[in-house]
Amino acid sequence: MLSACIREENGFFSNELTIMYFLLPSYANLLRPVIARLRDGINFTSKLTFRRLWNAGQVLGSYWVSKLTKKARHRGLPISISFEPTTSCNLRCPECPSGLRSFTRPTGMLPEALFRKTIDELHQHLLYLIFYFQGEPYLHPQFLQLVKYAAGKGIYTATSTNAHYLDDANARKTVESGLDRLIISIDGTSQETYQAYRIGGKLEKVLEGTRNVIRWKKQLRSSTPHVIFQFLVVRPNEHQIGEVKRLAKELGVDEVKLKTAQIYDYRDGSPLIPTLPKYARYYANPDGTYSIKNRLLNHCWKMWHSCVLTWDGKVLPCCFDKDAHYQLGDARQQSFDEVWKGPAYTQFRQTLIHSRNEVEMCRNCTEGTQVWG
Repeated sequence: MLSACIREENGFFSNELTIMYFLLPSYANLLRPVIARLRDGINFTSKLTFRRLWNAGQVLGSYWVSKLTKKARHRGLPISISFEPTTSCNLRCPECPSGLRSFTRPTGMLPEALFRKTIDELHQHLLYLIFYFQGEPYLHPQFLQLVKYAAGKGIYTATSTNAHYLDDANARKTVESGLDRLIISIDGTSQETYQAYRIGGKLEKVLEGTRNVIRWKKQLRSSTPHVIFQFLVVRPNEHQIGEVKRLAKELGVDEVKLKTAQIYDYRDGSPLIPTLPKYARYYANPDGTYSIKNRLLNHCWKMWHSCVLTWDGKVLPCCFDKDAHYQLGDARQQSFDEVWKGPAYTQFRQTLIHSRNEVEMCRNCTEGTQVWG
């Protein structure tokens, strides 16, 4: 113990050791998030294999060739994918199709057989898998079994949750599943502010679930999952940015990420657009209308390295296609390779290179804009 090492010199404690004794806890608190991010980075790097690196090189190379030649070419398979466990959700968030119950596609649960089939096809090339598109993943009854299957293939796994279902049993199973990253949505540090966006939610449930996971990480001596507080910055909560960072520190959360919000009907303004320009994806025009900060360039990295699979097997180009208007294949009827390298995908990539403005969902796309504050 440091206190046992502090010796008296002429009736007084050594000044240097006394200062160290009182400052060490502060240094430890400052270093904790840095160490946690470093540990997460090392964990992610550990998932790399020669095949995955080679695949990533093929994907990146074909993207740049396509960008330079203006002709869509693609080699390799996705580096990352998003799987949708379910479209069901317990909350009613105003900028979310799940929350608004505004889907034109059906609600359902991802079949385990479809998930395993796709993972078996992709796992040697796939590096990153996020269990989220729409809905609350923990509502899927076999969710953590799906995580365990993917983790067993050496894939870096992540999910995003509103944390209302992280009771003691689920928290333990989450840690034991091998999940690498747990993103917890916390959009307020008081119930009043939290429920302004997370309609129907209870902040105390979020905090309780967070404590449960962190406690089980310690008890099971596990470095995973890397726990992130995701704070969606909107006008009602922008004054609590400092508070959420303090709260995360108190709870032992590994990292805080401040996320800017996508607003669907932004042109005439919205009460959700922050007053702090740094945390807004949109800017005010002199006439009072709003414009997206992003320049709509004729290329998109996502079309080469990732995709989304809905709960019923639809293969979509990206997470902006909430209602599956741009379905490029069906994982239930086709092999993934057939979809990824098929004519529909090739034509879609070519359209983006030629005139991205022709694709409706791209017009509110923030790819290339600062999403994280």
